[in-house]
Amino acid sequence: MSTRNDVRLTAGGTQVRFQPADGCQIASIDVDGTELLARPAFVMVPWCGRTDHGRFRDGAETYQLPVNDPPHALHGFAREGSWRTVSRDARTAAFVWELGDPWPWSGTVTQLAELAEDGGSLTLTLGVETASDSFPAQAGWHPWFRRTLSADGQEAQVDFEPGWQEERGADHLPTGRRIAPLPRPWDDCFGMPDGVDVTLTWPGELEVRVTSRAEWVVLYDEERDAVCVEPQSGPPNGLNTHPALVTPIAPLEISTTWSWRRPVAR
Repeated sequence: MSTRNDVRLTAGGTQVRFQPADGCQIASIDVDGTELLARPAFVMVPWCGRTDHGRFRDGAETYQLPVNDPPHALHGFAREGSWRTVSRDARTAAFVWELGDPWPWSGTVTQLAELAEDGGSLTLTLGVETASDSFPAQAGWHPWFRRTLSADGQEAQVDFEPGWQEERGADHLPTGRRIAPLPRPWDDCFGMPDGVDVTLTWPGELEVRVTSRAEWVVLYDEERDAVCVEPQSGPPNGLNTHPALVTPIAPLEISTTWSWRRPVAR
Protein backbone atom coordinates (compact mmCIF):
# COMPACT_ATOMS: atom_id res chain seq x y z
CA MET A 1 0.00 0.00 0.00
CA SER A 2 1.59 3.26 -1.16
CA THR A 3 1.89 6.27 1.14
CA ARG A 4 3.22 8.49 -1.64
CA ASN A 5 0.97 11.48 -2.36
CA ASP A 6 -1.30 10.75 0.59
CA VAL A 7 -3.72 13.56 1.40
CA ARG A 8 -4.21 14.48 5.05
CA LEU A 9 -7.07 16.57 6.38
CA THR A 10 -6.73 17.97 9.89
CA ALA A 11 -8.98 19.94 12.24
CA GLY A 12 -9.36 19.98 15.99
CA GLY A 13 -7.89 16.72 17.24
CA THR A 14 -8.83 14.78 14.10
CA GLN A 15 -6.68 13.65 11.18
CA VAL A 16 -8.08 11.87 8.11
CA ARG A 17 -5.71 10.29 5.59
CA PHE A 18 -6.70 9.54 1.98
CA GLN A 19 -4.68 7.45 -0.46
CA PRO A 20 -5.66 8.61 -3.97
CA ALA A 21 -3.32 6.16 -5.74
CA ASP A 22 -5.00 3.25 -3.95
CA GLY A 23 -8.61 3.74 -4.95
CA CYS A 24 -8.97 7.03 -3.04
CA GLN A 25 -9.43 4.92 0.08
CA ILE A 26 -9.48 6.42 3.55
CA ALA A 27 -6.53 4.77 5.28
CA SER A 28 -7.08 6.34 8.69
CA ILE A 29 -9.48 8.40 10.77
CA ASP A 30 -7.68 9.38 13.97
CA VAL A 31 -9.78 11.19 16.58
CA ASP A 32 -7.72 12.50 19.49
CA GLY A 33 -5.40 9.51 19.19
CA THR A 34 -8.13 6.91 18.68
CA GLU A 35 -8.13 5.14 15.30
CA LEU A 36 -11.69 4.47 14.07
CA LEU A 37 -10.91 2.18 11.14
CA ALA A 38 -9.87 -1.47 11.29
CA ARG A 39 -9.13 -1.42 7.54
CA PRO A 40 -9.21 1.28 4.87
CA ALA A 41 -12.66 2.59 3.90
CA PHE A 42 -13.29 2.50 0.16
CA VAL A 43 -15.59 3.87 -2.51
CA MET A 44 -18.07 1.60 -4.29
CA VAL A 45 -18.54 2.74 -7.92
CA PRO A 46 -20.02 2.06 -10.49
CA TRP A 47 -21.97 -0.54 -8.51
CA CYS A 48 -22.39 -1.53 -4.85
CA GLY A 49 -22.31 -4.98 -3.32
CA ARG A 50 -22.79 -8.03 -5.55
CA THR A 51 -23.99 -8.02 -9.15
CA ASP A 52 -25.53 -11.36 -10.10
CA HIS A 53 -22.83 -13.39 -11.89
CA GLY A 54 -21.43 -10.05 -13.08
CA ARG A 55 -24.27 -9.60 -15.56
CA PHE A 56 -26.75 -6.76 -15.90
CA ARG A 57 -29.09 -5.44 -18.56
CA ASP A 58 -29.47 -1.93 -19.92
CA GLY A 59 -32.34 -1.79 -22.35
CA ALA A 60 -32.01 -4.68 -24.78
CA GLU A 61 -28.29 -5.17 -24.09
CA THR A 62 -26.73 -7.53 -21.57
CA TYR A 63 -23.31 -6.64 -20.18
CA GLN A 64 -20.72 -8.82 -18.45
CA LEU A 65 -18.55 -7.46 -15.64
CA PRO A 66 -15.37 -9.11 -14.32
CA VAL A 67 -16.29 -11.72 -11.71
CA ASN A 68 -13.98 -10.70 -8.88
CA ASP A 69 -15.78 -12.55 -6.07
CA PRO A 70 -17.08 -15.76 -7.69
CA PRO A 71 -19.77 -16.23 -8.71
CA HIS A 72 -20.51 -12.49 -8.58
CA ALA A 73 -18.96 -9.10 -9.35
CA LEU A 74 -18.36 -7.22 -6.10
CA HIS A 75 -18.19 -3.54 -5.08
CA GLY A 76 -17.20 -1.96 -8.41
CA PHE A 77 -13.62 -1.19 -9.39
CA ALA A 78 -13.15 2.46 -8.39
CA ARG A 79 -11.43 1.04 -5.29
CA GLU A 80 -8.72 -0.35 -7.58
CA GLY A 81 -8.16 2.85 -9.57
CA SER A 82 -5.56 5.56 -9.28
CA TRP A 83 -7.40 8.80 -8.54
CA ARG A 84 -6.11 12.34 -9.10
CA THR A 85 -6.14 15.00 -6.41
CA VAL A 86 -7.50 18.15 -8.06
CA SER A 87 -7.69 20.43 -5.02
CA ARG A 88 -6.83 20.36 -1.34
CA ASP A 89 -6.38 22.50 1.73
CA ALA A 90 -6.20 21.80 5.45
CA ARG A 91 -9.79 20.53 5.76
CA THR A 92 -11.04 19.78 2.24
CA ALA A 93 -10.00 17.84 -0.84
CA ALA A 94 -11.39 16.87 -4.24
CA PHE A 95 -10.44 13.73 -6.16
CA VAL A 96 -11.24 12.53 -9.70
CA TRP A 97 -11.20 9.13 -11.41
CA GLU A 98 -12.07 8.32 -15.01
CA LEU A 99 -14.51 5.52 -15.76
CA GLY A 100 -13.61 3.22 -18.64
CA ASP A 101 -12.80 -0.35 -19.64
CA PRO A 102 -14.01 -2.83 -18.38
CA TRP A 103 -17.01 -0.56 -17.73
CA PRO A 104 -18.92 -0.27 -21.03
CA TRP A 105 -19.15 3.54 -20.86
CA SER A 106 -16.82 6.45 -20.26
CA GLY A 107 -17.40 8.95 -17.51
CA THR A 108 -15.96 10.78 -14.54
CA VAL A 109 -16.25 10.06 -10.82
CA THR A 110 -15.51 12.77 -8.27
CA GLN A 111 -15.17 12.51 -4.52
CA LEU A 112 -15.31 15.61 -2.35
CA ALA A 113 -14.21 15.41 1.28
CA GLU A 114 -14.74 18.01 4.00
CA LEU A 115 -13.61 17.72 7.60
CA ALA A 116 -15.66 19.94 9.91
CA GLU A 117 -13.91 22.97 11.38
CA ASP A 118 -14.02 21.44 14.87
CA GLY A 119 -12.86 18.04 13.60
CA GLY A 120 -16.13 16.44 14.69
CA SER A 121 -17.35 15.08 11.36
CA LEU A 122 -16.35 14.11 7.83
CA THR A 123 -18.68 14.72 4.88
CA LEU A 124 -18.09 12.79 1.66
CA THR A 125 -19.82 13.40 -1.66
CA LEU A 126 -19.62 11.21 -4.76
CA GLY A 127 -20.63 12.30 -8.24
CA VAL A 128 -20.82 10.07 -11.33
CA GLU A 129 -21.05 11.80 -14.71
CA THR A 130 -21.22 10.43 -18.23
CA ALA A 131 -18.95 11.61 -21.03
CA SER A 132 -21.62 10.90 -23.65
CA ASP A 133 -24.17 8.06 -23.46
CA SER A 134 -26.44 7.46 -20.47
CA PHE A 135 -25.80 4.42 -18.29
CA PRO A 136 -27.04 2.77 -15.06
CA ALA A 137 -24.84 3.03 -11.98
CA GLN A 138 -24.63 2.89 -8.21
CA ALA A 139 -22.37 4.61 -5.69
CA GLY A 140 -21.60 4.32 -2.00
CA TRP A 141 -18.98 3.74 0.68
CA HIS A 142 -17.64 0.74 2.57
CA PRO A 143 -16.09 1.82 5.87
CA TRP A 144 -14.57 -0.79 8.21
CA PHE A 145 -15.10 0.60 11.70
CA ARG A 146 -13.21 -1.14 14.49
CA ARG A 147 -15.24 -3.62 16.48
CA THR A 148 -13.39 -2.53 19.65
CA LEU A 149 -11.43 0.67 20.16
CA SER A 150 -9.18 -0.46 23.00
CA ALA A 151 -7.81 -3.69 24.43
CA ASP A 152 -10.29 -3.78 27.30
CA GLY A 153 -13.12 -1.88 25.59
CA GLN A 154 -16.57 -3.20 24.76
CA GLU A 155 -17.66 -4.10 21.24
CA ALA A 156 -19.51 -1.55 19.13
CA GLN A 157 -23.26 -1.49 19.63
CA VAL A 158 -25.40 -0.75 16.56
CA ASP A 159 -28.52 1.41 16.80
CA PHE A 160 -30.81 2.09 13.83
CA GLU A 161 -34.47 1.82 12.84
CA PRO A 162 -34.76 0.47 9.30
CA GLY A 163 -38.06 0.33 7.49
CA TRP A 164 -37.33 -3.18 6.26
CA GLN A 165 -34.63 -5.71 5.49
CA GLU A 166 -33.99 -7.07 2.00
CA GLU A 167 -34.37 -10.84 2.32
CA ARG A 168 -31.03 -12.44 1.43
CA GLY A 169 -31.03 -15.59 -0.65
CA ALA A 170 -28.56 -18.48 -0.52
CA ASP A 171 -26.61 -16.72 -3.29
CA HIS A 172 -26.20 -13.63 -1.01
CA LEU A 173 -28.39 -11.54 -3.33
CA PRO A 174 -31.70 -9.93 -2.33
CA THR A 175 -34.65 -12.12 -3.27
CA GLY A 176 -36.92 -9.13 -3.86
CA ARG A 177 -38.91 -9.73 -0.67
CA ARG A 178 -38.89 -7.16 2.12
CA ILE A 179 -38.96 -8.65 5.60
CA ALA A 180 -38.92 -7.46 9.21
CA PRO A 181 -35.35 -6.64 10.29
CA LEU A 182 -33.50 -9.60 11.78
CA PRO A 183 -30.94 -9.45 14.62
CA ARG A 184 -27.16 -9.67 14.21
CA PRO A 185 -24.99 -11.06 12.71
CA TRP A 186 -25.53 -9.26 9.40
CA ASP A 187 -24.40 -9.28 5.82
CA ASP A 188 -27.61 -7.58 4.81
CA CYS A 189 -29.19 -4.59 3.14
CA PHE A 190 -31.78 -2.45 4.90
CA GLY A 191 -34.16 0.19 3.59
CA MET A 192 -34.32 3.51 5.42
CA PRO A 193 -36.82 5.60 3.43
CA ASP A 194 -36.20 8.72 5.54
CA GLY A 195 -32.46 8.48 4.95
CA VAL A 196 -29.64 6.41 6.41
CA ASP A 197 -29.09 7.02 10.13
CA VAL A 198 -26.99 4.46 11.98
CA THR A 199 -25.14 4.96 15.26
CA LEU A 200 -22.21 2.89 16.50
CA THR A 201 -21.49 3.20 20.22
CA TRP A 202 -18.43 1.91 22.03
CA PRO A 203 -19.72 2.24 25.59
CA GLY A 204 -17.76 4.75 27.64
CA GLU A 205 -15.45 5.56 24.73
CA LEU A 206 -16.95 7.00 21.56
CA GLU A 207 -20.05 7.31 19.40
CA VAL A 208 -20.04 7.43 15.59
CA ARG A 209 -23.13 8.37 13.60
CA VAL A 210 -23.40 7.59 9.87
CA THR A 211 -26.05 9.58 8.02
CA SER A 212 -27.03 10.06 4.38
CA ARG A 213 -30.04 11.16 2.35
CA ALA A 214 -29.65 7.84 0.52
CA GLU A 215 -32.27 5.24 1.43
CA TRP A 216 -30.14 2.10 1.50
CA VAL A 217 -27.52 0.81 3.91
CA VAL A 218 -25.68 -2.50 4.18
CA LEU A 219 -24.61 -3.74 7.61
CA TYR A 220 -21.80 -6.29 7.74
CA ASP A 221 -20.38 -7.61 11.02
CA GLU A 222 -19.37 -11.20 10.29
CA GLU A 223 -15.62 -10.56 10.71
CA ARG A 224 -13.89 -10.40 14.07
CA ASP A 225 -12.23 -7.01 13.79
CA ALA A 226 -14.79 -4.74 12.17
CA VAL A 227 -18.36 -3.50 11.76
CA CYS A 228 -19.29 -2.05 8.36
CA VAL A 229 -22.01 0.57 7.84
CA GLU A 230 -22.33 1.15 4.08
CA PRO A 231 -24.60 3.94 2.79
CA GLN A 232 -25.33 3.42 -0.89
CA SER A 233 -27.63 4.56 -3.68
CA GLY A 234 -29.31 1.19 -4.16
CA PRO A 235 -29.36 -2.38 -2.86
CA PRO A 236 -26.98 -5.20 -3.85
CA ASN A 237 -27.60 -6.34 -7.43
CA GLY A 238 -29.07 -2.90 -7.94
CA LEU A 239 -27.76 -2.59 -11.50
CA ASN A 240 -30.46 -5.14 -12.28
CA THR A 241 -33.15 -4.17 -9.80
CA HIS A 242 -32.76 -0.54 -8.74
CA PRO A 243 -30.34 1.33 -11.04
CA ALA A 244 -29.89 5.07 -11.10
CA LEU A 245 -29.61 6.38 -14.65
CA VAL A 246 -26.66 8.69 -15.22
CA THR A 247 -27.44 11.07 -18.11
CA PRO A 248 -25.62 14.06 -19.61
CA ILE A 249 -27.91 16.41 -17.64
CA ALA A 250 -28.44 14.28 -14.49
CA PRO A 251 -25.35 12.88 -12.76
CA LEU A 252 -25.63 10.40 -9.90
CA GLU A 253 -24.87 12.15 -6.62
CA ILE A 254 -24.74 10.80 -3.09
CA SER A 255 -23.38 12.22 0.18
CA THR A 256 -22.74 10.88 3.65
CA THR A 257 -21.60 12.40 6.93
CA TRP A 258 -19.73 10.48 9.60
CA SER A 259 -19.74 12.32 12.92
CA TRP A 260 -18.24 11.37 16.26
CA ARG A 261 -18.34 12.47 19.87
CA ARG A 262 -17.16 11.36 23.25
CA PRO A 263 -19.80 10.36 25.81
CA VAL A 264 -20.84 13.07 28.23
CA ALA A 265 -19.51 12.41 31.74
CA ARG A 266 -22.17 12.09 34.43
